[in-house]
Amino acid sequence: MDEARERLASVRAKIADAAARAGRDAAEVRLVAVSKTFAAEAIETVLQAGQREFGENRVQEAQAKWPRLRALFPRLDLSLVGPLQSNKVRDAVALFDAIHSLDRDKLAASLAAEMARQGRALTLFVQVNTGGEPQKAGVSPQKAADFVRRCREEYQLTVSGLMCIPPAEADPAPHFDMLRRLGDALELPFLSMGMTADFEMAIEHGATHVRIGSAIFGARS
Repeated sequence: MDEARERLASVRAKIADAAARAGRDAAEVRLVAVSKTFAAEAIETVLQAGQREFGENRVQEAQAKWPRLRALFPRLDLSLVGPLQSNKVRDAVALFDAIHSLDRDKLAASLAAEMARQGRALTLFVQVNTGGEPQKAGVSPQKAADFVRRCREEYQLTVSGLMCIPPAEADPAPHFDMLRRLGDALELPFLSMGMTADFEMAIEHGATHVRIGSAIFGARS
């Protein structure tokens, strides 16, 4: 418990320092603790340390952990930060509060229909493949504006932000700048960018949501 508190406090202090360097209010930056692959017991320790916003990569894994944790800690926000398959949309809408990986028309249509059916309004981020990596999900930067427009006009979705995962070996700064410029052009309030290795830089470039796992939970096996 003490170790979890220390790690969480260290991350929050780094967020505050990065925000100060950028002349920003640290309260503008939301910490999403990415708990993928970690057991419910490890997550509960971080919940007891005061964290209330979490991210998972897979719907099925989240279903196995979060209903019980939500019963113990009702006031929390859960984000899906990994790719979402269309056949998992119903479960995702029922479980999550935000989706960070909206990236195609079929998924937009499915989310719109399922949110209407369940009477839920999730916070939606469009994932942008800033590095043009063929193995990675996300709409291309050149097509992002048109896709956001279709989400709004054709599917009646409220898109709140953009998300990116820069290429692993690249300098992330140009990718963060690209996402910020796109977000500004589209008048979107949220930018989900930055992970354990680069979240301080992401904050300096305008991130509103940082997705941090190992710095909070420790190394993954």
